[in-house]
Amino acid sequence: MKKILLAVALSLSTTLSFAQHKPTTKPSIRLIRNATLVVEYAGQKILVDPMLSTKGTIESWGGVERNPTVELRMPVAEIIQNLDLVVVTHTHADHFDEAASKALDKSIELINQPADQEFFQKQGFTHAQTLVDGREWHGIQIHRLEAEHGSGEVLKMMGKTSGFVLQAKNQPTVYIVGDAIWTDKIKQNIAQYKPDYIIVNSGGARIAGFENTPIIMDEEQTMALLAASGKAKVIAVHMDALDHCRTSRASLRKKADAQHISPKKLLIPQDGETVGL
Repeated sequence: MKKILLAVALSLSTTLSFAQHKPTTKPSIRLIRNATLVVEYAGQKILVDPMLSTKGTIESWGGVERNPTVELRMPVAEIIQNLDLVVVTHTHADHFDEAASKALDKSIELINQPADQEFFQKQGFTHAQTLVDGREWHGIQIHRLEAEHGSGEVLKMMGKTSGFVLQAKNQPTVYIVGDAIWTDKIKQNIAQYKPDYIIVNSGGARIAGFENTPIIMDEEQTMALLAASGKAKVIAVHMDALDHCRTSRASLRKKADAQHISPKKLLIPQDGETVGL
């Protein structure tokens, strides 16, 4: 009887040991909706900019309809299951909303920009870490880069936002640009980090009263980024989900086709689609 109990105990111990270690997964990026991404990278599951609200539960920003304008393609429980890290470029509601705050475990590790330190303290996230420049996390080098969320008076209104670069041994370098217009600084970031993949928010969003001033890249600015992207494949997101975004997947693809840019160079995933890296 003792031998049987010992065998069962050893079996359970082995099972639990394996359960504590997630299997190695190939790096990938899954577009959830808008700028919300699930990044599988160096064996870690990273959630970027979670906007988890149901359709129409956030105010209109373009005077067209309430946001988000489309539903999630999968349950929230699936999105947040087995998360290792949350990365937030800034706290506008289309990048971190009330639904995300409620759904996420407050003890989850979370990385935010300096401008949002107090926000996450008030939200009760006990392992939120403010990243000034860079840090190593589970073998991944995470670099924070400044971005410009518009220009002129609009930039002052929109506040601070950031991008992030992920680097790890035997992994592709990924540059998540965040909410940004095309600037010389982003061009310099591409030249410095030489990313294999660039994730760009290409929705061409505008705010009321400043319709001629994009607050994120549009078709023209995305083409400028592509011209400076070097070896990188560009993944365009932040489209067809918010009422103040003027650039759609269709209009961006049309512009790229006119400039003979291959779908293998510029990837435009649908909501729920996974891109292997």
